[in-house]
Amino acid sequence: MDDVAHEAKHDRRGREARRAARAQRSGVSIPYITRNSPLVEFLNEEGLAIIERNAEILLEEIGIEFRDYPSALKRLKDAGCDIKGERVHFPRGLAKKLISTVPSEYIQHARNSERNVHIGGKLTVFAPVYGSPFVHDLDKGRRYGTIEDFQNFVKLAYMSPSMHHSGGTVCEPVDLPVNKRHLEMVYAHMRYSDKAYMGSVTHPDRAQDSVNLSKILFGEEFIQNNTVITSLINANSPMVWDNTMLGAAEVYARNNQACIITPFILSGAMSPVTIAGTLTQVLAEVWAGTSFVQLVRPGAPVIFGTFVSTLSMQSGAPTFGTPEGSLAIFGAAQLARRMKMPFRTGGSLCASKLPDAQAAYESANTLMPTLLAGTNFVLHAAGWMEGGLASSYEKFIMDVDQLGAMHVMAKGIDLSENGQAMEAFREVPPGGHFLGCAHTQANFESAFYRSPVADNNSFEQWDSEGRLDHSQRANKIWKRMLAEYEAPAIDPGTDEALRDYIDRKKASMPDAAY
Repeated sequence: MDDVAHEAKHDRRGREARRAARAQRSGVSIPYITRNSPLVEFLNEEGLAIIERNAEILLEEIGIEFRDYPSALKRLKDAGCDIKGERVHFPRGLAKKLISTVPSEYIQHARNSERNVHIGGKLTVFAPVYGSPFVHDLDKGRRYGTIEDFQNFVKLAYMSPSMHHSGGTVCEPVDLPVNKRHLEMVYAHMRYSDKAYMGSVTHPDRAQDSVNLSKILFGEEFIQNNTVITSLINANSPMVWDNTMLGAAEVYARNNQACIITPFILSGAMSPVTIAGTLTQVLAEVWAGTSFVQLVRPGAPVIFGTFVSTLSMQSGAPTFGTPEGSLAIFGAAQLARRMKMPFRTGGSLCASKLPDAQAAYESANTLMPTLLAGTNFVLHAAGWMEGGLASSYEKFIMDVDQLGAMHVMAKGIDLSENGQAMEAFREVPPGGHFLGCAHTQANFESAFYRSPVADNNSFEQWDSEGRLDHSQRANKIWKRMLAEYEAPAIDPGTDEALRDYIDRKKASMPDAAY
């Protein structure tokens, strides 16, 4: 290669690297991760077969309850289950047959098509914290969440390039009536972000409102042929599906919207203390819930979900970042792949009451296994604190930083011509340095992940800039982000129709506390 061509090649690489870096800094989202990292698997074929066999025995001999939902009992009986009261016994092999219609992958459409998320396969999607009644920041401390807090977290998720999904109940806005708050929550996702979102599951009517609002946003015909909502449906572990979750699941399945069928387990209290026993229960509960969804509408999207936390045997409090929790993540991921279903678990989980070292360690010990297990949909990826009781502004920023690092980790090792860097070796003599060589100049802006929160400066510079710790720097970042926030454009007529539906629905019923 002549010198001119060689120099042009480096200039082109440099421009491309700088353009990518600028795009990342400007808030352009990466729609999802495509993993090149290998999967970590702890179970061999024999181990997987044992757990599957035990789950079959659990469903056949002990059964699982479908409470206060007669239509579910009828569907399951007609499909071949043995019904005794509200206890449903699945003949061996039936549940696995019923779930065979679940698509192994699907696309959840966002109102901005560039932010559509592909769920399944070698892909990973990050979504924020979900379900916390409290919020926390360094200025005001711990307090009940409000609709303003809810909107703020939606805005932060929208502005975070490493966050692919707007999520659902990013915090509970307790300043609004229980029977009406879902309307403002779903609207906040639609108005203050253009990423994909989740719907309400606290009552079938609220699930239907989520669908109806989505019909306004996307069009009714589009909704029936495409998935625009992915929502969390939790089992009442151990071995119970209740009418609230079943009713919401039926609404979403009937409308071709996705359900994350998730056993919510504190191991030792809501499942056996052993990993194998817990995984057996997880598989049985997912099989049962997914069977119902597929009986409502065969082919409706379903994610194999699990949330497993260990328990302090001394206090009864949930614990996070434990080796047992990681093993449960790896094992459940293998079971999901065995069922040919997308998988959800993990996140940035911790029990800490502050965005401190405990929060960081426990979250890292949950997030890394989540990625290496091959998780497709990661709920609680940012903001989770205090065992899920609080959504933290500072921890949201700290976690999003780590999600950016996970993007780099998932790429694996670059073995392209540029990645091999042989041109750099040819240019730099023994004893020299690589800082000024053409390869480094072409790649330096994108060569290494740069944390927007961590301080890597000298002690003297850190001291002169106010001696801020990690959470204090995160505090400044979320405030700056909210000050700079600009809402994505929305068609005025669509926005007016959304507000009209919400206002009419609110006016149709008195405020309620449940």
